[in-house]
Amino acid sequence: MPITLDACAAQHQGDRKEQQDRVAILQHERQRGVALAVVADGMGGHAGGALAAEQVVHPANTSLQHFAPSLESSRIMLENSMLEAHSMIRASRFINEKDPHSTVVMLLLQPGKVTWGHCGDSRVYRFRGPEMLFRSVDHSYVEHLIAIGRITPEQALTHPNRNVLITSLGGKEEPKLAFGEADDLTDGDAFMLCSDGLWPYFEEAEMAQVIAENSARQASEILIEAARARSGGVGDNVSLVIVKVREIPPAGKPANGSLRQ
Repeated sequence: MPITLDACAAQHQGDRKEQQDRVAILQHERQRGVALAVVADGMGGHAGGALAAEQVVHPANTSLQHFAPSLESSRIMLENSMLEAHSMIRASRFINEKDPHSTVVMLLLQPGKVTWGHCGDSRVYRFRGPEMLFRSVDHSYVEHLIAIGRITPEQALTHPNRNVLITSLGGKEEPKLAFGEADDLTDGDAFMLCSDGLWPYFEEAEMAQVIAENSARQASEILIEAARARSGGVGDNVSLVIVKVREIPPAGKPANGSLRQ
């Protein structure tokens, strides 16, 4: 199925003094139809978190530009990019005396195939129309408690340790990474990458409906505006990327989607 993509990357500083998230949609300079979406949520005090998130995006772009789809594994490319970012963040501790860390979620787009990876509690969602098909599992303490039946997902949203991560890029130990892939893309599929400044404020069905009924840009604006309204004046940085899959209509019929940022 020939497809086109409607994509948007968006951010809001929230009620924080600094924007420590980084978000990007990167296009391969030589491989048509290959692109990489990245959301990184930096942590580590003033300037430290922003630096950590920057050190996620830079190696991601380098890895993308050297990626040869016919010769290399998509998963290995994402893994190498994340591990390179992990090493760079750790090395930066000796330079700026900060304690930088970052979460990350990446989505590699190729013709007919999508591969994703994440570390921490920045998420990737996959929707088909108004239904959610997949949501990444956070590397967090409360997600662990949910898995062993100690608390419910609803209780996790207000748990006192809800922001405690069990792994991140830049930590003392090798980060835990998780990956997924889809090759059954169809018209109406959509992916959203987002930081934890967004997802706690929405039921999954609500996000799916907003994305299904609007363009990527309109959906981004609606979700950010709603997150800001629901945060009660103490909102975190908000970052997201939405990618919607559109079927290319037969010749003579207008297309209803395009790659845009």
